[in-house]
Amino acid sequence: MNELLSGMNLWESVAVVLAIAYLLLAMREHILCWYCALFSTAIYTVLLWNVSLLMESALNVYYMAMAGYGWWQWRRGDGHREGAQIRTLDRSWHGIFFLAIVLITAVNGYWLAKHTSAAWPYVDSMTAWASVIATWMVARKVLENWLYWIAIDGVSVFLYLNRGLYLTALLFMGYVVIAVFGYLAWRRHYLAGPLRAAVHA
Repeated sequence: MNELLSGMNLWESVAVVLAIAYLLLAMREHILCWYCALFSTAIYTVLLWNVSLLMESALNVYYMAMAGYGWWQWRRGDGHREGAQIRTLDRSWHGIFFLAIVLITAVNGYWLAKHTSAAWPYVDSMTAWASVIATWMVARKVLENWLYWIAIDGVSVFLYLNRGLYLTALLFMGYVVIAVFGYLAWRRHYLAGPLRAAVHA
């Protein structure tokens, strides 16, 4: 058991470093962020399954797929800021997203509570489905993605502390701070760019 925990801590450390690199590179709109995302999420898929955060584990499979999609979207330029332009979404879209998250969380959380050993099934489901939408927004360079991540990461800190993933909990505390700076940086680039009107992604 001690060897298993030691191995998990080592892989968790690697995943944390890659995850930090992903977020910092994403904040700078650099395409290399998607490579870090791919390897970090592959590790977390296994780690989170081992601590019974089943939706979070499944979410990381989605993250791996989105790493490929995000890379493809962003490579339309030179892999830096000349690729896809930062955009915003109308408030009506965010209302639709919020309603979808609530409804899917209720159904998914109920199913997990009844049929699996998932820890905190409703909270796990909520962060997972909100992350699905937020990750899509990152890939499409939607400015508001950072606001979603501030809320998601804040709730995730509780989940990871509860399951004993202390390095990951610390990582997500840092994520909240970085997400604030990410939002400010993207907003500055958006306001300085050619697209200032809200658009549909």
